[in-house]
Amino acid sequence: MSAQPVNPNLPPDHVTVFIDGVELAAPKNSMIIHAADKAGIPIPRFCYHDKLAIAANCRMCLVDTEVGGRAAPKPSPACATPVMDGLKVFTRNERALKSQRNVMEFLLANHPLDCPICDQGGECELQDVSMGYGRSVSRFAERKRVVPDEDIGPLVATEMTRCIQCTRCVRFTAEIAGTYELGGMYRGENLQIGTFDGKPLTTELSGNVIDVCPVGALTNKVFQFKARPWELTARESLGYHDALGSNLFLHVRRGDVLRTVPRDNEAVNECWLSDRDRYSHQGLYAEDRAQRPLVKDNGEWREASWDEALARAAKILRDNGGDNLGVLVHPATSNEEGALLARLAEALGSGNLDHRIGQHDLTDAAVAETFAMPVAEIDRADVVVIVGSNLRHELPLVHQRVRKAFTRGAKVHAINPVDFDFTFDLAGKRIVAPSQLAGALADEALREAAKAGHHVALIVGALAENGPHAAAIRAAAKAFAEATGAKLCRIPQGANAVGLARHGVLPSARDARAMLDDARGAYIVYGIEPGLDFADSESALRALGAAQVVAFSHYACRSTKAVADVILPIGLLPEIDATLTNLDGLSQAASAGGKLPGDTRAGWRVLRALGGELGAKGFEFTDLDGLRRGIAPRSVTPAAGRAPKAAGEGLELAVSTAIYRSDATVRRAPALQSHPLNLAPRAVLNPNDAAALGLADGAVAKFGAGAGTATLPVALSAKVAAGTVWIESGHGATAPLGAGRVQAGRA
Repeated sequence: MSAQPVNPNLPPDHVTVFIDGVELAAPKNSMIIHAADKAGIPIPRFCYHDKLAIAANCRMCLVDTEVGGRAAPKPSPACATPVMDGLKVFTRNERALKSQRNVMEFLLANHPLDCPICDQGGECELQDVSMGYGRSVSRFAERKRVVPDEDIGPLVATEMTRCIQCTRCVRFTAEIAGTYELGGMYRGENLQIGTFDGKPLTTELSGNVIDVCPVGALTNKVFQFKARPWELTARESLGYHDALGSNLFLHVRRGDVLRTVPRDNEAVNECWLSDRDRYSHQGLYAEDRAQRPLVKDNGEWREASWDEALARAAKILRDNGGDNLGVLVHPATSNEEGALLARLAEALGSGNLDHRIGQHDLTDAAVAETFAMPVAEIDRADVVVIVGSNLRHELPLVHQRVRKAFTRGAKVHAINPVDFDFTFDLAGKRIVAPSQLAGALADEALREAAKAGHHVALIVGALAENGPHAAAIRAAAKAFAEATGAKLCRIPQGANAVGLARHGVLPSARDARAMLDDARGAYIVYGIEPGLDFADSESALRALGAAQVVAFSHYACRSTKAVADVILPIGLLPEIDATLTNLDGLSQAASAGGKLPGDTRAGWRVLRALGGELGAKGFEFTDLDGLRRGIAPRSVTPAAGRAPKAAGEGLELAVSTAIYRSDATVRRAPALQSHPLNLAPRAVLNPNDAAALGLADGAVAKFGAGAGTATLPVALSAKVAAGTVWIESGHGATAPLGAGRVQAGRA
C-alpha cells in the first residue's frame, strides 16, 4: 500500500474512505459507523449509541472491509473499526448481509414473540431491523430461555426476557447518570441485565434507559398499556420545572397527555430528559385541578360563570388599586402571561408586582440573569465551582454536564452547608453553615485553583440565592469571578425567571416580601400554591388571609381556597401555547398538547378578558399573535429590598427544594412521589449538634423559627455542617420554618 494519501487535498487530520463505492472524508480515529451515518448510509445496529461509549457487543453492524486490494479475513463491526486512508467498506454485499442476517437470527433465537402485548411495539428497533434482516421462519427449535423480572422502581417497567444484552442501559447509568446501578450478571447464555442489589433505580435520570433500550425490555411504567404509538400525536413543548427549559414532545391521544419524551437539542438538553420533566404530566389530572370559576360567598365556595367570576375579580381590583394592590406571580409563568400581568398592574396603578416569591434577601435588588457560560460549554470547562446548590436535584441535566466535564478531567469544587451527593468526585469542598458561604468564596486556595483553569464556571444555586445571606453571597460570587476570570452562572429561581425579569414582572415599589410583610388590601396571586410556594409561607398566608384575593390558579387546593375570594382556573404549560426564556436567555416556544380541563382557559385569555372588564389599556388584541406583536422587553430596575430579620440564636437553617416537591404539578405526580429520592419531611442535623441538644436519630423534635414552628423527625448525618439544620422545602410540614435560625428541642 502506498504511503501517499488517496486525496492529498484533505486536511491532515482526515482520511479518505469508500463506503459502498461512495468516496468520503472522515476524521482520523473515527469509526466506520460515524462516516456512514454522516453520509446517510444505513448500517443496522443495536448496542451503538452516539452518546455512549462503544461496546461492540451486538455485532449487528458487521460490514465487509478491504484495504489495498486485500479483504479482511472476517467481517468487522462498523462501530468499533477505525477508518484508515483508502479503506473500502461494503455494507450491502453478500458477505456483509449474510453476517448481519446471522446475527439477527441469533438475537431472535431467545426473544419472546410477544409483540402484540409489548409496549414498545411500533417503535421497537428490533422489530424494524428484523423486518429487513430477519428470516421468515425460525430454525431455533430449542426451548427459549426466560429471565425473571425485578422491580426497579415506579418509573421504569421491566420485561427482561426481551433483553438482547446491548448494554445501552448499563452504559447510560455508568457514563451519563453516574450511578452505576445496572450491570451484567452471570455469563454466556445466562447473562442478565439488572441491579446488583435488587433495589429501585435512584438516579434522577432513570427514564432515559427507556429511550436507549432498543427492545421492549425497559418501558415506561406510567405509560404502560395506555396506548399504541400510532395512536399518539406529538406536540413540541418544554420542561417547566427548572430553568433549563428542556425540549420535549408531549404524546397526546384525544387531548390527554399520556407520555413525555425528549426532543433533541444539543444546546439545551442534548437527547436526555430528567424524570421530573418526563413524568410530571401525571399532575395535570390531579383531583383538585381547578376546572371551573369559583367565587366565595359568606365563606362558602360555589361554581360561577366566567362572566360572574370576572366581574367579581374586576370589582375587587377596582376597589383596591394603586398601592393597596399586590401582584404575586409564580416564576414559571410564561412570557405572554407575564407581559399582561405587568400591563394590568400598570393599568391599576400598582408598582407592587413581583415573581421572586421564594427569595428572602433582595437587599441588592437582584434579578435572574443568564449564565455567563452557556450550558452547552459547561461540559468543556476545566474547573467548576458549585456554591450553595444541590445541583443534582436542582438542575439534573446541568449536573450531568458537570459530570461530563469531570470525566474529561475537570476539577470540581463545592461550597455547601451540606455535603450533597454528586456523581463526580470533588477536588475540594468546604462544608460550612449558610452564613459562611460568602466568606468561603474568599478562600485563597480555591481562588488559586480557579485561576489555574482556562475555562472556569462558577455555579450559584438555590441554597445561596434564596437564603437570608443571599446578597452577601452574590457579591462574593461576583468578586470571585472578577478575581479568577470564572464565568458567573447564577441559577434562575424559576423556570421563566429570566423571561419575567425581561418583561417587567418586577416591582417599582414593594417586592414580594415587602407586600406580604405590610399586608395590602387585595392581591392577585398568579399560578401559586400559597401554602408551599412562598419563601415565608406563614407570613404569606396571614397577609393573604386578611385581604381580598383574586387567584389565577391551576389547582383549587386547600391553601388557595383558604385565602382566595375568586378562583379563575388557568391552563398549565402543556395545555397552552406559550414561550419561556431559559437560563441561557433562549426564548423557546411550547405548543398546546393536552386539552384544557372543564371550563379552564389559557391564562392570557383570562387576563385579556379581565383587562377588558376593567377597560385597561393594552388589552385590545384578539388572538395570541396579536398579543405577541405587542410585547416588548420592559426595563424595570427594582428597588433594594428590606434586610432579612435579625438572625437571633439557635441553629442555622439550610433549606433546599425537594427534587419532587418543587412545584404544584410535580407534587401531584404519583409516580414521582413514589420515587426513592422523594424523602419524607425531616430535619437533618450534624451528630455533634444533635448530641448537644439531646436528640437521637429517629427522634421527633420541635423546631421554632420567627416564622413558625414545625415538628419533624430527626436524622443525623456528618454531611451537614456544624451548627446547621438541613430541611427540604415543598412539604407542608417544613413550610412554617422559612429561613434563618431555629431553636430545636424535644417535641
